[in-house]
Amino acid sequence: MDRHGDGCHGLSHAELEMTLGGGIVRLLFDEKVDDAASENDGTVVQRQDEEYSYVELGKLNMEKNREIALTQMRKSVEKLGSSTEKYGDLTLMRFLIARSMDPEKSAKMFVQWQKWRATMVPNGFISESEIPDELLPRKSFLQGLSNDGFPVLLFKACEHFPSKDQLQFKKFVVHLLDKTLASSFRGREIGNEKLIGVLDLQKITYKNIDARGLITGFQFLQAYYPERLAKCYILHMPRFFVSVWRMVSRFLEKATLEKIVIVTNEEEKKDLMREIGEEVMPEEYGGRAKLIALQDVTVPHLTDVFP
Repeated sequence: MDRHGDGCHGLSHAELEMTLGGGIVRLLFDEKVDDAASENDGTVVQRQDEEYSYVELGKLNMEKNREIALTQMRKSVEKLGSSTEKYGDLTLMRFLIARSMDPEKSAKMFVQWQKWRATMVPNGFISESEIPDELLPRKSFLQGLSNDGFPVLLFKACEHFPSKDQLQFKKFVVHLLDKTLASSFRGREIGNEKLIGVLDLQKITYKNIDARGLITGFQFLQAYYPERLAKCYILHMPRFFVSVWRMVSRFLEKATLEKIVIVTNEEEKKDLMREIGEEVMPEEYGGRAKLIALQDVTVPHLTDVFP
């Protein structure tokens, strides 16, 4: 039997076992000839086996496992004294994926996120009046949607300096991520929206280095915005920053690190351009767009789009 083929036709008493998403699908194929039918009409009529490709079987099994995991997660959230009533499957799936489809761990993460959100963002959004010092340098830019429909956030590190007010900086990170995600909404949040981040380190000096701020940003993404990051590109990393990045990387999960690309050659620059698109990439990076500061972008009122 060719186990790499798509078809399963012609197997006699052969058991195919395929492990997908932690579940095992067993199919027993049995080929028989309907002798009675052949005697009646003088022809041999063979039962036509229903053919399943590996992909089709995988989809069926994964969908079943997905539904089971979602049901278990909702029950686990209720046991923790909270509710998933306002949230759709796509939102809950982000937490499940972030915790390797473990319903209990996902539920715990979800409830922690709810509590954090209620404390950090009691009004449902962070207003610009709460983060004046972080908005003043005009260091963050929202460039529109990438070729895959992800909002593109560009951050110029040379305009950033370590904050003396850590609470304001944390609020700024929330405002930044919320507004970026909301810029891709069509009405209300669907639940599985992602973003692309571009961190430009060009012209930075030692005064701009903010390892604490970087760690805070990525940890917020990991803990409170699971599966929101599609890709993060880091541009123009100077040699003196390499040791800083190595230290920051120790605080990042493997799944996060796998989404980060440090652009160092022409091929990677082409990949960046292909993913984001010339119409969205600013002119100074080889595209055709103008830089659009975060505060100059209008999005729906965040309390109207986030539950």
